Amino acid sequence: MVNHVLKLLRVLCNFGTYNGLCPGLSFKIKMPAVDNVKTEDLTPEQIDRLLKSIDTHDHPQAGVMMKLALFTGMRRGEMFKLKWEHIDFQRGFILIKDPKGGPDQKIPLNDAARKLFEKHRVAAEHQQLRNKPPKWAFSEFVFPGRGGEQRTRIDKAVNKIKTAAKLPKDFRPLHGLRHVYASMLASSGQVDLYTLQKLLTHKDPKMTQRYAHLRDDALKKAANLAGDIISKAVNSNKKNESTK
Repeated sequence: MVNHVLKLLRVLCNFGTYNGLCPGLSFKIKMPAVDNVKTEDLTPEQIDRLLKSIDTHDHPQAGVMMKLALFTGMRRGEMFKLKWEHIDFQRGFILIKDPKGGPDQKIPLNDAARKLFEKHRVAAEHQQLRNKPPKWAFSEFVFPGRGGEQRTRIDKAVNKIKTAAKLPKDFRPLHGLRHVYASMLASSGQVDLYTLQKLLTHKDPKMTQRYAHLRDDALKKAANLAGDIISKAVNSNKKNESTK
């Protein structure tokens, strides 16, 4: 809130100075540092409602993109740029083109994503047959926009699905699901942060560090589980000895 007010004040002052309405400021407005790192998550119940809403929604791409974000952690822009040639079904990889302006990277094509792509391609081909004669052949893009060109927006459709699933108003339909994907992996205790960084195509490991506490919690639970197993084994042995 403070940032927005200061930005508005700076714009007003610059406008007044430029148009000769007031003298320039004798000081520079310094914007405060803001921690804008936001990590979103959903409960199992919310995820279940979301998946049901996706399955009942009629948009041919919105639900598929939401599932893909949940299954792979892909960014919205990466899905917009995704072409069929970027999906290596044989070797099991997805090529991510210039993620966040960085070099191209590959992420694994997991079984859930593979089935999603295969089903989506069949549906897309059927759509092409229904819309004949098409002005263009089957689009090279997995999620094409108008005329088969690269898509630029999907906000309206994914927000409708989010609303139908009764998710929090501030939950971001696609980027939020990327966080859910990362949180699930980190909290499983089976994925180290370096691997998670590679899966999320983070250039800076500091970006992945936000999920460190989830992994720590999982490790603590695993350690406590080991302690419980040992305690039960010891108590069981004591009972057996007492009955002899």
